[in-house]
Amino acid sequence: MTPPRSEQGFVRMPVDEFEEILARAAERGARRALADVGLEGEDAAIDIRDLRTLLAALRMARRTAWQTTVRVITTGLLVALIAGIAVRLKLFG
Repeated sequence: MTPPRSEQGFVRMPVDEFEEILARAAERGARRALADVGLEGEDAAIDIRDLRTLLAALRMARRTAWQTTVRVITTGLLVALIAGIAVRLKLFG
C-alpha cells in the first residue's frame, strides 16, 4: 500500500500516526544518546543519581573553599589592623 501524496510530492498521514512515529524516534534517539555516553541498562538511573550527588558535593566544596578564603583574608586584615593599632599605641615595649 502506497501512502497518498499531494501534488508537490509530499506524503500525507494522520496526525496521530505522525505523533506516534515522532515519539518512537525520540525514544530511540534518547536511548542511543544514553548508550553513547555509557548510561544504558538497568543501572543507568543509579549512575545518574550518583553523578548528580557528585556534582552537588563538588558545588558545595567550591562554595566552602570560597567562604574559607574570604574568612582567612578578613581575619588576616583584622589581625594586621589590630597589630598596627598596638604598635601605634606602643602597647608592646
